[in-house]
Amino acid sequence: MGIEITGIGGLILLVLNIWAFVSIIGSHNSTGSKVLWCLLVLILPLLGFIIWLIAGPRSDSARA
Repeated sequence: MGIEITGIGGLILLVLNIWAFVSIIGSHNSTGSKVLWCLLVLILPLLGFIIWLIAGPRSDSARA
């Protein structure tokens, strides 16, 4: 049972990280900022995603 839960958790984390990459690349920030955010999410998948979710760049719709 543990392998199935771990696999589902890994798949969910992969989808969330892909969503983070797409959002980072689509933002209007500088290239350097985008690279640093992508590296953080890539090197520390779970912790990097949580940090990006809390402190990362916001989209234009979130600012309105």
